[in-house]
Amino acid sequence: MVERLRVLALVAALVGAAGSLAFLLRAGRNTPRLLLFLFIVWVTAPFAALVWANVASKSWSVPARVTLYWVTPVVALGGLGIYAYFVLTTPRPTPAFVLVPPVSALMIAVVVVSGVVLSRRQS
Repeated sequence: MVERLRVLALVAALVGAAGSLAFLLRAGRNTPRLLLFLFIVWVTAPFAALVWANVASKSWSVPARVTLYWVTPVVALGGLGIYAYFVLTTPRPTPAFVLVPPVSALMIAVVVVSGVVLSRRQS
């Protein structure tokens, strides 16, 4: 069961990153190349962190890993939903691309650290 969650989390992170990039490229088609490159790094950073955590979590306790595996699709779907809303309904979607990555990173950190701390208390 945990292995299936791990695979689901990896797929969600990759789909989230690809979808976020697609929305970014659509919104930023007239953006200068350097700024667009910086936004690409900014927007994909939370997904890169999730993939890295997924790989690094092999030595973590099962509850900590399950917490990570559950937060990954939440971040991916939440980010995609926000990007879709802003790109498809507003003329200036920039705030979404500035705010979603740090909020996602904060959520990942809080949830994963909480899972690790709680799993250590239980053992």
